[in-house]
Order: sequence, then structure tokens, then C-alpha cells
Amino acid sequence: MRFAILLILPLFFVSPLFGQTATVRGLITDTSGAIIPGAKVTLTEVQGSVKTAVAGADGSYVFTAVVVGSYVLQASAPNLTMEPAKLLVSSGVQTVNLQLKIASVAQQVTVEERAPLVTPEPANNANATVLGSDDLQALSDNPDDLIAELMAIAGPGAGPGGAAFFIDGFTGGEIPSKESIREVRINQNPFAPEYDKLGTGRIEILTKPGTSQLHGSVFENFANDFWNSRNPYAQQKAPFLLKEYGGNVSGPLSKHGSLYFDLRRDSIDNGAVINGTTLDPATLAIIDPFTDVFRIPQRRWNVNPRIDYQLGRYNTLVGRYTFMHMDIPASGIGGFNLTSRGFRTSMTAHTVQLTDTAVLSEKLVDEIRFQFYRSTNERVANTQGPAIQVLGSFNGGGSQVGHSSDQQDTYELQNYMTLIHAAHTLRFGVRLRGETDDNVSQQNFGGTFTFAGGGAPALDATNSPVLDSNGELVLSPITSIERYRRTLLFQRLGFSSSQIRWLGGGATQFSLSAGNPIVSAKQFDVGAFLGDDWKVRSNFTLSLGLRYEGQTNMHDWRDFAPRLGLAWALGGGSGNRSKTVVRAGFGAFYDRFALGNTITAMRYDGLRQQQFVLTDPDFYPTVPAISTVAAFQSTQIRQQVSPDLVTPYILQSVAGIERQLPFNTTIAVTYTNSHGLHILGSRDLNAPLPGTYDPNVAGSGVFPLGVTGGVFVMESSGLYNQNQLTLNVNTKTRNVSLTGSYTLNRAMSNTDGVGTFPANPYSFSGEYGPAAADVRHRVNLSGTITTRWNIALSPLVVLQSGPPFDITVGRDLYGTTLFNGRPGIAKNLNKPEVIQTRYGSLDPNPTPDETILHRNYGRGPGSILANLRITKTVTFGPERTAATAVSAGSADRSVITRPYKLTISMSARNLLNHTNPGPIVGSVTSPLFGRANQPSGGAGGNGGFSENANNRQLELQMRVTF
Repeated sequence: MRFAILLILPLFFVSPLFGQTATVRGLITDTSGAIIPGAKVTLTEVQGSVKTAVAGADGSYVFTAVVVGSYVLQASAPNLTMEPAKLLVSSGVQTVNLQLKIASVAQQVTVEERAPLVTPEPANNANATVLGSDDLQALSDNPDDLIAELMAIAGPGAGPGGAAFFIDGFTGGEIPSKESIREVRINQNPFAPEYDKLGTGRIEILTKPGTSQLHGSVFENFANDFWNSRNPYAQQKAPFLLKEYGGNVSGPLSKHGSLYFDLRRDSIDNGAVINGTTLDPATLAIIDPFTDVFRIPQRRWNVNPRIDYQLGRYNTLVGRYTFMHMDIPASGIGGFNLTSRGFRTSMTAHTVQLTDTAVLSEKLVDEIRFQFYRSTNERVANTQGPAIQVLGSFNGGGSQVGHSSDQQDTYELQNYMTLIHAAHTLRFGVRLRGETDDNVSQQNFGGTFTFAGGGAPALDATNSPVLDSNGELVLSPITSIERYRRTLLFQRLGFSSSQIRWLGGGATQFSLSAGNPIVSAKQFDVGAFLGDDWKVRSNFTLSLGLRYEGQTNMHDWRDFAPRLGLAWALGGGSGNRSKTVVRAGFGAFYDRFALGNTITAMRYDGLRQQQFVLTDPDFYPTVPAISTVAAFQSTQIRQQVSPDLVTPYILQSVAGIERQLPFNTTIAVTYTNSHGLHILGSRDLNAPLPGTYDPNVAGSGVFPLGVTGGVFVMESSGLYNQNQLTLNVNTKTRNVSLTGSYTLNRAMSNTDGVGTFPANPYSFSGEYGPAAADVRHRVNLSGTITTRWNIALSPLVVLQSGPPFDITVGRDLYGTTLFNGRPGIAKNLNKPEVIQTRYGSLDPNPTPDETILHRNYGRGPGSILANLRITKTVTFGPERTAATAVSAGSADRSVITRPYKLTISMSARNLLNHTNPGPIVGSVTSPLFGRANQPSGGAGGNGGFSENANNRQLELQMRVTF
């Protein structure tokens, strides 16, 4: 810590505050190498803004406070000129030396400003995806759906953690509205040491700055269920009404400052689709399937102001604030959850960012970033009373969120410096993050009755036990809904609890939490890095880096992450630009231990809060007092963090080749290997010893730690292996901007995260299997095509094969209170409990001689998503003349523009009306085993904004821009 403080303090004293801007500098010479003082340099943004500079007496030029993005760079002097150079500006300092030629021999080259290039620069890898304002038009306006679509474009991110989002260089915070986004970068410069997350799957969102002239727009989006198709998991069309409206304005505040302000209001009435198996209240007949729809109002405000201010020639200050408020009065309904399980959720978030870049000299730039983020979440149950969970059938009763709340405050401070020295670009710095969480949780304070399937006496049409020829009970497997039916039936007939259980009824488990609901915790982490992009030759760049990370709430402070990358332009050098680049890289990436895990361990330590679990309770539906529950032969669950916990990390290796093709097209083939060690998972350290627990005998089991109940420990003993082969194609011309990819993926692991427990606590056999990210094939296509009459077509197509799912027996086989035991492959097909499935004959009560299914044995169906947005733009207003340079050495071209634009769009989500199943039910004792009960993306209204009430959705957008 002393070393870190000594490293950080000098950086604080030499810098103001950093943002996502850059410095472009270089030297201007002629073909003989002589410097050219007084040369004029222009830096033209793709959207049209122009910066100019004049070379000094030493022939050097510099542009400061350049917003990251795509530009065209050009220089000229009397009788000298150069071809326009396409330039992709990244944060930091970029050195671009320019060489002028005699104007009479300069070649005439037409510039397609948006064309992708293959170069050996680290940040210009061809398998990266850059989405500009036009490309973003294909994506959803809803921020939550926008996240899902960006993750789909990014593809199956290497590693178990999935995609990582950075907003203007910061981690965390709320995704801004699409109106505020300038550019999105995916998978760029994957081994840069300044990033802690994997480069493959990293999504960087850059917001819009203010402009030097007044601009703005207003918009309204509208959709209702009349245009849409029925959800395939409901028997009637779900209600849906969407009204989104807002606008933005951008312009100068003064000679040195500009403002961008965005306001958005979302009003959505989304239909939640309930799909499960229930009972007729009067006759107790099983209703399969039971479907219903429920209208859920959803309201959200987003406010995003940003100020850019030039403090001096070499210093720019940027301030950005985001406010978001969301209110959903009936979250949690849909899928298996009946309307009684609804709860009101509201969330308010504030984000404050201060950014600045200070150019200390022509070779040294100091950058710093600061962000404060506060989110407040409150949940209140709409219905009180115990919950009823009939596994794989329905969830009823009261919501178990009680009155819960959570307030998180996060602070992030980064200080980065860039130093240019000869052929080296050095970048180093420190990131400090702090987080506090004040959490109030009354989860399951009302209690939950769980009904599971299993073996039971067979009943005839009169609900009497079936006897064989010897007068013995005939046993058969029953589903969870059948156990629930028998419970209610025999209760109505006045049977005792023991009789009901003998006949296959009665709740399988009862759980209840009690104690102090308040927990407060905090966490701090530090990351420091040093990187060097060394241009060994003009066609060969070697990138070296080292990153160090550490955090509180764990004892592992030895997290060093080396990074290595190389880019070799074959045949390049000596003024020739190569069309082929070979890239390779290696890096270690750590995954920090989340504060939420620490809070879980603090809450359920057995003292602050208690989790009581009773097997085969005989008091359904009455919930006894907590003192009575504690006096029963109950199990108490405690949760801990392993003292041997170390930080999970991924070792990633990448090799690929990129090629520049005709028609402004690039292609890249990349192989990625990811090897994860110390991946998080959980285990019950106090599970009953093997052979001592019988699921059919209440109170059985010998606990090794001498106390009754599980001790769930979060540990880092997991393993993850992944191999990916990716083909990327990018085409960007004046009228076409398309990005496509195909990924062949194979991912294996023995855990899918901290919530994964081994099925058998004393045997890890079968735990190593397909990871949750093991989607074998994925094809993505997105972009924009502009046709005649200024009509733009923006497709988004995602095709993928099915993900794996775990197959379980739907009951507690090992006395851990968990329902994650897996079935065996039956050897005795005449065994009454055996269930016939498409995966074979499965035994939900496996014997020691049977082979147990490995984790994630099942495989769901694939999905086809085809979205399309059609946009027509009409310009109007008084004519204006603007000049635009089109090629080197040529005269400027005058174009006629109009100040106002009317844009009318129609977007179609799931244009083909294809049914894409959601999560597959994996319990073999569920009547829905092997099927989904909701579409991909969720049932709707489950705690966040959702717009998927209908299968195919059409949405009309209108926008006026000035």
C-alpha cells in the first residue's frame, strides 16, 4: 500500500481530469526528409467537423482535445501536397508523421472516409467492430435491449464472465440512451494492459460531445400489440403499448465551451406471459398448460447533460451527469410466477463523471478520470404470505422480497500518462475503485413451501392406492404438480399429515429466514499498469505490458498480469502499405471478487440472519412461529467465504491473420484459447457423510462438522477451458456499412459461477462438462445499407446453435437442501421410478452402480433472430452551400445542404416471427421437462424494463433534426 501511495501521489499533482479525448501530433517533412515549417494541417471528422493547425518552426504540429473516432488527416504547403490519410483516433497520444510531395506528381485518389484499413497498429485490429451513429440505427432504442443486442454482436466473449462494458472509459454506471452514444467499439486492442477485462468481448461506449453550432433533435417511438404477433407461450395475445419520446440539443456555451443535453421518457405497458402447470381450484384437475397474460406498467426517465470546456490550448475539461429513474409496480410476474408473486421495484441512479486531458509537452500527456455512481433500489411485495414453489410447474403464494432496499456508492479514479520516445509509446497509470453497499433484505421472511417430484404409490381413477398381486403398493414416478395435487386432495378429505405423506402428498421442503435484515459492507481495489507499444520497424509493432491488481475482502494480493502483443504487416515497410497483417497476443486477466458475495456471507453467518430448512414438513399451509421452526428438527444453512480464496484469472492466447480486400473490405481469421484457473464456485462443507442420508427418512444424515445444516462455502477451485475460431468481415463504403462474423466455439468447465454447487458434495465426477457459454456456432450480421431515395436498411441478424442446460432430478438427494442432484442412466428399466426421455432412460433415484449424467448434459434448441429497421430521411429548409474536399490535389466540391431533417423509421424485431425458446426446464420430474415456458429474453417484467410481450414486434419512430 505504501508503494501504491508513493506511485499515485506524484500523478495527482501533475494532472487535471481525464476524458475520452486524444492528442494527435507529428512531424511534417518532404520526400528528402527536410522539415516544412508553416505547413497547414487539417483533421476532418467523418461527420464533417474540421480542426486546423500550422506546423511550427521545427516542422511539428499538434491537435489536442480530439474526440476519439474516425478522421481524415491531410497537410499541404505551397507546391506540396499529400494523399488524405484515414485515421482512427484512440484515447492517448498518437504520432502521425506526414510527408508532402510535389503537387504536380501527387496521385489523384478518391477517399472513402469510412473504409476499414489493415495496419499493424495495436488499436486497429480487423476483428474489432466499430459502430458509428449510422450503424447504431439498427439497434434498439431501449437501453436494456440495446445491451443484449451489443452482447449478441460481440459474440460469445472468451471466458466465463461474458461481455464487459466501459462507458467513456469507466466501469459500472448506467448505459446511456442511444441518443447520447457517439460510437461503440467492440473487441478493440484486446491485450492493452490498461484494461482489467478480457479484450475479446469488451464493449466500449463513447458518448457525444457538444458542438460548435446549435444542433438538436426530438423524437417519438410508438408501438402497440395490434401490429404484433402473439407470444407463442400464451393462448391469447399479450397487451403491449410503447411510448418513448425525448430529444437532445447541442451547441456552444461560450468561445471555449459546448453543451450536449439529452432527455428521454419511456412509458411501456408490457404484457407478462405466465406459462406453467397449475390446478383447477374447484376440481383439482391438472391444467397443462396453464397460460395467462398480465399488463405491467413500466416507466423510466433518463437525463444526460454533458459539458466540454477548453481550459487552455492544451487542456480540456469534460463534465457529464446521468440521472435515471425507473418504476415497475408489478415486477417478478411471468414464466412460472403467478400474479401473486409480483412486487413493486423502483430504482434511481446518479452518475457524475469529470474528465480532462493535459498535454504537458509534445511527448507527454497526463490523463485522469473520476466517476461517482450511486444507485438506490427498493422492492416491496404486493402480496404477503408464504410462497408456494411447485418445481417446474408454477410459483404462487406471496412474494418473498418483503420490504427490501439497497444503496450502492462506487468511486473510480484513474490516472494515466502517455510518453512518446523515439519508436516507443509508453503508457502507464493507476486505477483506484471504492464501493460501499447498504443493504436491507427481508428475502424469504414469509417462508417458502417447496413441492418436488419423485417416487410415490400409484393411484387409480378414484385416487386409491394401486396394489399388485401380492397386495403390495405399486410405486411410480410422480411430477411436482401431482404431489401438490395429492396434498390438497387428501387435506380436503380430512386425512392426517402422515396419511397424506404415505400417499405421496405433502410439501417436500420448507425454508424460512429470520434475523437482522441490515448489512453494510465496503470494498476497495487498486490496479496499476505499464505498457509499451514499440514500433520495431515500420511494419512490425511489439506491445509489452504488465498489470498489477489487488483488493480488500480477500487475502490474495499477488495478482500480476503480463500482456504481450505483436502485429506484423507482411511485405510492408519502405513506404509500402501491406494488405496483410499477422497478429498474436497473450495476456492474463483477473476477475475481482464481487462485494455482493461478501454481503451474502456476512448476512447468512448464522448469527445476523438464520436460514432454516425443514425436510418433509407436516404443517402446510400454516407457517409456524420462528421459535417453533427453530425447535423443530430443522437444518440451518450458513454461508462463508473460503479463507483460501484466490482471485480467478484467465490466461488468453490469440493468433490471427487479417487481409485487406477490394471494395473497402477487410477479413480476419482469429483463433483464441482461454484457460481459466481458480474459477469461483460453491460447496457444502457440512453435507451428510456418504451412506448416512436417506431422502425418504426425515432427520437422517451424519454431519461431519458436528452441527446440523449446510455450510456453503464460496471457493476458487474451478477450471475453465475454451477454444474459439472466429471469422470477421467488415465492409464500409459511402453507402454500405456491414459487419459480419462466424464463431466456432467450444467451452468446458466444472462451474458456471459462484452459484454452482457440485451435484454430489463428495464427488466431483461429472462436474467437468459443457460450460454455460458453450454455444458451438454463432453467426452475426449488422450494419446499414443506404439505397436510392435516401432509404436506409439496417439489419441485425443473429443465428446460433443451442446452449447447454443441466438435467436434475428436482429433489434433494444428498441432504444439502439443494435440488441439484442429477439422475443416473438406468440399468434396471423395470425400476418404477425410471423416466423415459429423449436423453435415455433416467433414474431420478440413482444407485451406486449407475452412471450419473455430467453437468449441462442437455442441449437446447438454436435460435434465429432477424431484426430490420427501414429509415427514410427527408431534408427541408433553406438551402445552404458547403465545401468538401474529395481527393488530394483537387478542387473542393460544393454541396447543397438543408438545415432540417425528418426521419421516419419502422423497426421490426424478430421479423421472421421465429419462436426462440428461453431457458429449458431441466428437472426430469417437471411436466415441462426439456421444454421452455417463455421466449428467449425472459417472460417480461422480471425486475427490469422489457419489451418482449409479443413474438414479432413492429415499432414506428419519428425524428426531427435541426
